Amino acid sequence: MELILLEKIGKLGELGAVVKVRNGYGRNFLIPQGKALPATAVNKARFEAQRLAFEARQAEVKQTAETLAAQIREVTVVLDRPAGSTDKLFGSVTNADIASFFQEKGITVPRSTIDVPKPIRTLGDHMVRIRLHPDIVPEVTVSITRRTNR
Repeated sequence: MELILLEKIGKLGELGAVVKVRNGYGRNFLIPQGKALPATAVNKARFEAQRLAFEARQAEVKQTAETLAAQIREVTVVLDRPAGSTDKLFGSVTNADIASFFQEKGITVPRSTIDVPKPIRTLGDHMVRIRLHPDIVPEVTVSITRRTNR
């Protein structure tokens, strides 16, 4: 299936690129999310007529992501969790835990943008990426400390 991209998508293409993708990816994700249009002659003409509007929207999205990235970089993520004597956690730290930490600090970070490469199951510092935009991927150090009995 050939599609016209309405925004930059990492590992796929830039705004306005005509790309070939699998039918299910196009039909079930890109088109319903408003990220692409089928590459028909009518849609190509419509895209070219509205290209400036799409570029302006893309610039606005990128600016919002840069602002959010600056807020994220100012915060130190420290989570305290119960752990055994071998520094293994009772459970694991997930992207939902990190998102709720940011929510408590007043920063809205969608859970789906937080990239935890493997489950965090030990105490210490762990690097986590937050994919806000294909060009803006801040890395955050998540420090897991042992919960003390209070």
